[in-house]
Amino acid sequence: MTATICDTRPCELGEGAFWHPERQQLFWFDILSARLLSFDASGALEWQFDEMHSAAGWIDRDTLLIASETGLWRFDIASGARERVAEIEADKAGTRSNDGRADRHGGFWIGTMGKHAEEEAGAIYRYFDGKVTRLYDNISIPNAICFNPDGTIAYFADTSRQTIWRVALDADGWPDGEPEVFLDLRAEGLFPDGAVTDAEGGLWNAQWGANRVARYLPDGQFDQEIRVGGRHSSCPAFGGPNLRRLYVSTAREGIAQPDAAQGLLYQAESPVAGLPAPRVRA
Repeated sequence: MTATICDTRPCELGEGAFWHPERQQLFWFDILSARLLSFDASGALEWQFDEMHSAAGWIDRDTLLIASETGLWRFDIASGARERVAEIEADKAGTRSNDGRADRHGGFWIGTMGKHAEEEAGAIYRYFDGKVTRLYDNISIPNAICFNPDGTIAYFADTSRQTIWRVALDADGWPDGEPEVFLDLRAEGLFPDGAVTDAEGGLWNAQWGANRVARYLPDGQFDQEIRVGGRHSSCPAFGGPNLRRLYVSTAREGIAQPDAAQGLLYQAESPVAGLPAPRVRA
């Protein structure tokens, strides 16, 4: 299958595609340009920030939880006002947030990384019940944070290591044991970026530099792919009617002379339905 262009606003680093299940509305970020994008029946929507933002969850119909280079914020969609919820590496000018998603227990996982992708400069954190806890250290480019349908497994990647791990979760959504390798993509020369799971437990992984989103079964077996026009596919999200539309953000970053297909938002009809994003308790 091949995706078609959904939104023509080019992003230097499109990321964090997120479907709000109550609003039936898609949001995504252009990290390096410090903006949040969306669209609804009235047309294109856009918010400009004074720092980089990268990922979102939903608190209620009118409020998002958004991650920035200094922490987590309540974001009022109507007014564009932010209220800080928690600091994350606010004292580290050289890092920023990257990939993140809500888990199925009301928590929110978010990765950090060096602004120039410095080796092992980042980490992965979980926000839960008003507290931020660091889960994993020495991450270079955190990505592919997502969760299986019943919330008993978390996935995450380090793009630079070309690996996706999985870890069992306890009844409150905390890691229970050590992560194990789910996908080692080094032999295929693939770099895992953002990911999302579907209703059957399949993991859809956007792969940087590969023009595609690939679906893997729960046992790690490759199943199928959706091709996108943007070379650097970065983050998928299910949305649309019955959650059967797969949206994919892409990036122009690192492309010397990007053509008109780069950095756009794409969409394709999926053969498998997605799952609604769970609410964040904040």
